[in-house]
Amino acid sequence: MTAADVTDGATARLAERLLGMRANREVIPPDPNHSVRWHQHSYPSPVARWNYHPEYEIHLIRKGTGKFIVGDHIGTFEAGHVSIVGSGLPHDWVSDLEPGEVLEGRDVVIQFDGKWVEQAAFLLPEMAEVKPLLEQSARGIEFLGRSAVTAAAAIEAMGTTTGLLRLEHLFALFGILAGAPQEERRYLADEWFRPQLDGQAAAVVDIVLEYVFSNHAGSVTMAEAAALVGMPEPTFSKYFKRATGQNFSDLVRKLRLAHARRLLERSDKAISDICYEVGFSNLSNFNRHFLNDAGETPRQYRQRLQGG
Repeated sequence: MTAADVTDGATARLAERLLGMRANREVIPPDPNHSVRWHQHSYPSPVARWNYHPEYEIHLIRKGTGKFIVGDHIGTFEAGHVSIVGSGLPHDWVSDLEPGEVLEGRDVVIQFDGKWVEQAAFLLPEMAEVKPLLEQSARGIEFLGRSAVTAAAAIEAMGTTTGLLRLEHLFALFGILAGAPQEERRYLADEWFRPQLDGQAAAVVDIVLEYVFSNHAGSVTMAEAAALVGMPEPTFSKYFKRATGQNFSDLVRKLRLAHARRLLERSDKAISDICYEVGFSNLSNFNRHFLNDAGETPRQYRQRLQGG
């Protein structure tokens, strides 16, 4: 037996282990004392990973900055980020952390069964106003401006109350999100996005996302990602695209552009410096990809935000 045979055997065993893992379908435990589930968790946490579930989820980031993926959309977040994720839509929020850092109570999450809303609407016709919101959440929605601020306050208020008072805050939250003006909504995943989720794809994607999100500004390659999960590149590419709705290279590009937008918004760094900082190898390539993605050049994007 040669050294290559040993290596190939180890790789095959690792791939077999990964491909046998359960899909990251989060199981939401029911709460017999409440109509919906409200909980908070820190980061890192076993529940903070690439996952999906049949319940709808309203999500608040309390602290820190980072990157998130909802369906095939990649963006950046900071404290105050509020979103709703539809049934079955995969999602993950990855914070920027120093080594050993833990963000206590980073997230507040509200999860509920869509059937509960339907049943409530049967008895309370006013609840029908929530239905369009749930339909639109199939793509994921990020809320902006005043809608995000008032929604965050209602989310927090739910956690400090029980009984009828908690329901009061829940209904207020539904009213805020359902009534948010279009200019304070950002739809996330593409309309055509339809994930094909299974244990094989989920196990691979969960590991690879951590690799990409941690190293996107440096050297990120499909070969290295595939080796990380012990799979041949063609097999890895197949499972990755099936689970995320996009090619590996597209995900890396979107992540780098999302980081670039944040730097253009939050810093006065030169565009050429931002280009290299987010992982592009030359300025013309960066400008071309930014224009294709945002419909304007980095300079135009910054000038528009600055009102100039």
